[in-house]
This record gives sequence, structure tokens and C-alpha cells, in this order.
Amino acid sequence: MTENVKINRGLKGIYFERSGVSHIDGAKGELSYRGYSIHDLATQSTFEEVCYLLIHGELPSEMELAEFDATLKAARELPDQVYDIIRATKDGHPMDVLRTAVSALAALEADSQTTGPEAFLANGLRLTSQVPMIIAAHEHIRNGRDPVPADKTLSHAANWLWMLKGEKPSDDAAKLADVDFILHAEHGANASSFAARVTIGTDTNLHGGIVTALSTLAGPAHGGAAEDVMKMVQEIGTPDNAAAYVKAKRKNREAVTGFGHRVYRAEDPRARHMRDGVKKLGEEMGAPEWYEILQGVVDAMKPYARHGLNVNVDFYSGVIYQLHGIPMDLYVPIFAIGRMPGWIIQCIDQQESNILIRPLTLYNGPDMRPYTPLKDRDSSIT
Repeated sequence: MTENVKINRGLKGIYFERSGVSHIDGAKGELSYRGYSIHDLATQSTFEEVCYLLIHGELPSEMELAEFDATLKAARELPDQVYDIIRATKDGHPMDVLRTAVSALAALEADSQTTGPEAFLANGLRLTSQVPMIIAAHEHIRNGRDPVPADKTLSHAANWLWMLKGEKPSDDAAKLADVDFILHAEHGANASSFAARVTIGTDTNLHGGIVTALSTLAGPAHGGAAEDVMKMVQEIGTPDNAAAYVKAKRKNREAVTGFGHRVYRAEDPRARHMRDGVKKLGEEMGAPEWYEILQGVVDAMKPYARHGLNVNVDFYSGVIYQLHGIPMDLYVPIFAIGRMPGWIIQCIDQQESNILIRPLTLYNGPDMRPYTPLKDRDSSIT
């Protein structure tokens, strides 16, 4: 019987549920949210609009967007106890601090324990505003500074940069952060979203699902690509070294960070928008060499595109963060800021048609055998 069981390790190629949220065509390199191309959303929408679209299923009217935006801005508040927790854990990795703070919010805010679609939505929108606050507050506290209060007049992306850097961002910088959040907002049954759904499948509250998602995203195999790319760029040093670096990596059969994707066989459709942003931001900040190094790697990797080794979105993200002077250990938390609406709608969808997610493992251990009492077991050391 067991010989006929097919094992799909990592659940690769397995459909576990239906979803009307995002569609990925890995062969063509296409991504859409609720039927809208990622290219249209990245160039014409704001993160707030995309949040509304993902959660409610349609693009908002002006009035709907204004109400939605007002809800997000009103939620830019944290209990004093959360700041105390951040101070107590300030020496930890930002993802550990973020996860701990979100978990604490579940205990500090009574509404967090309520379940159901409306409660999940309310708690999710509040967390969407609180997550960037936690990350920015930790960055200041661990460097001996007081947190920068949220500005409820700014957009989600602009307020994030304001809280992080203590200065109002330029329109271009805020727009680039906004696009970054849009591109990371939702991506199907990725590891963190699937993990969140497993948690919600047990009928727990939304905060539990988000804590699970954060724990999963913290793993470098899921959320660490942008940081790895920046380390690679620093190792390469100059554009002239890019080709030799790639040649040495391929000769040793080593992966080149930022290329290839679990789903996409063509170029990640999100990459082009970050590529344009890196080029422009690098020129504005007098550091065009970062973009030139990246493009040198892209050119050197072109012969391998036919094997599905195409550039992905995280290839460019890290350099953008570096140009802003953002520490590398904040790259994954920034990913979490953008992914919040995707996690929220995945949790809502799971709850609305809930089933406990319980796959099988194929046993390949010893056959049934007699039990030996403790006194009769051989205690000799081999």
C-alpha cells in the first residue's frame, strides 16, 4: 500500500485550498491581486488602496478610501507596556522583538481575543498600523533614543520613514517605500501565509496567526533574501568585479543570491519596479555604483535565465534600504510591514471556510516489535 503513496516534499505542487486573492503564473512571470495586474497597482495605486483591495475584494471609492485611511491613522497608538517590553528586549533581533510585541498586544488589548470576520478585520487594521510603530520604536530604543511619535497626517509609507528616521521623507522616497509595500503585500500560499492559516485553522485569534506568520518569515529561507543580496553587493565591491563573482559562484555550483524563485520560472514581475527605484534613488543620493553592481550581476546571470534563474524582487530591495541607511537586520521586518494585508485576508479566508489543516506523514520507521521491560534492556554502551 505504501509503495503507491506519492510524497510531495514541502507540499510542492499541492493545492490545499481555493483563493480569490492573488494569482501567480510562474511560467509567464505574472502576478495579480484580485484580478488587477501588479504593474498597474505598483504604478497607479497606493498601499492603502491595495490594502483595501486585498481585504475587501474591490478597489475603493474616494469615500471608502478616506474612511479606510482614517481607520489606519487612528490606530497609530501603542500601549505603554509595549514600549516597556521593547526596552526589556532591545538587544534582541528586530524580528524577535516584533514577534514578542505583537504577542503582548494579544494580552494587552481585550479586543484581540474576539474572533470572526469583523473582529479579524478590526484587529488586522490596528496591527497594520502598529507593526511599523514597533519596528521604528525598537530601532530608536536600542540606539539610546526616544521613539518618534507617529504622524497621523502622513501616508502609511511616509509615516514609516518619519518614525524610523525622524525626518519627513521626500515625495519620491515615500513613493518608493509605498511601492515596496505594494509589491510585498500578498503572494499566495507562501510559507508565512500558510503557517498563519494553519494557526487560524485551530480557531485561534488573529494575533496568534500573525505571530505565527512573523515567526515563519524570520527564517532566512523565507525572508532573508534582501539582506543576503546586500551582503553580496558589499562583497563584490565594484561593478567591474560582478562578472568574476558570478563566474566563481557558478563554477563552484553555488547559488547567486536574488536569482530564482520557488514559483517563478520567468523574471519575478515585481522586480522591475524595484529596479527602477534603485537606479533613481542611487543617482539622487550620489551612489550609482550600487545599481551598477546589481546590473553587472544581472548581465552575468543572463546565460542561466533559461534554467529559471531569473532575478526576483528581493534582489533590489536590500540596496534601496541600504541607500536609506537602514540597518540590515531591519530588512525582514520591513517585509512584514508590507505583507500585513496579505496575512490578514489569508486569516479571514481561512476562518470563513475553516477546516483544521492536518496533512499526513508516511511512516518509515521500524515494524511492530515486542516491548522489553526496563529491567531486561541491555544497558551496555556501544
